[in-house]
Amino acid sequence: MAKWGQGDPRWIVEERADATNVNNWHWTERDATSWSKSKLEQLLVGIAVDGEAGSCEISGLRQMEGEASCNSRKGKLIFFYEWNIQLSWKGTMKESGEKHKGSVEIPNLSEENEVDDTEISVSKKKGDGDELKDLMRTEGASKVREALRDYLKALKTEFTLGMILPTKTTAGQELAVKRKLSENNVQDSVSPISLDVVGVKIPTVKILLKEMFETLAEELYSIFITKELVQKFSKCHAVIEAEKGGKLQMFDGCVTGEYIELLRSQRIVMKWRCRNWPDEYYATVALNFKDRGAQTELQLECKGVPVYCEDSTRQCWQKQHFEEIHVLLRQTKVNAER
Repeated sequence: MAKWGQGDPRWIVEERADATNVNNWHWTERDATSWSKSKLEQLLVGIAVDGEAGSCEISGLRQMEGEASCNSRKGKLIFFYEWNIQLSWKGTMKESGEKHKGSVEIPNLSEENEVDDTEISVSKKKGDGDELKDLMRTEGASKVREALRDYLKALKTEFTLGMILPTKTTAGQELAVKRKLSENNVQDSVSPISLDVVGVKIPTVKILLKEMFETLAEELYSIFITKELVQKFSKCHAVIEAEKGGKLQMFDGCVTGEYIELLRSQRIVMKWRCRNWPDEYYATVALNFKDRGAQTELQLECKGVPVYCEDSTRQCWQKQHFEEIHVLLRQTKVNAER
């Protein structure tokens, strides 16, 4: 083992959160196939479009074949993915009320092609209703491409959480930049906080988010502490023990934690971590529910997020929590009106 300051710098052990894979030099690989299948189905099924002729919706996933992975080498991420996807769609003619069905095929979604160049073919069963087919070929295909872009963005942010860990030098640089931005009031929603210590010092930030929901505070509060509701909006198995000291596990174990405080319809405080954070390292998440009449404002404060995980953590709350809870609330409202 070379002494500090001597020898090839690639092999010098720095002060690191995990003390492994120094400078991210070694090749590491993570299989993204299972995660991708769940994410693609979540993004594609339910896409709806409306036109003068009628309305259409992607109603189901017929087939998904392929694989995806993410590799890290020399501090860089390399992505491989190749998918053949077949979807079902259904539509209703506006004037006649006739219903029609068809399929959407994406034969080669891969890193070799840009999303805009990826082939998307739309077919329909024989008979009338070609106007709906045209609607799916235009507006529908456009929304499908948007969903594919969201998948690739999530693959490169949410899924890769923790694959590139900071060295002592880069982590310090990132923290200095955060402090400067905060001092200049450029970034009000993110401010550096004191370094937490878990064996070594980890540069951290605080994330503040606000979101309005079309529901009462009590109902929104229940979504975060009821296992069945958590599983509905996350579309994954969950472990929810809604009591002080109770366990929390979501997104097939990608997020884990523990309930610290539960004040019904007003406040939830949790120890909270993503799977690929340094071992045994947790942020503190506080959810405050503010009654705004028929609406509820949710105020989130997430303290102690590792600097290099800021963007992916923000995406996790905005995309996998807030947006999916909005969808769940809309579905619940529709079902209640039927």
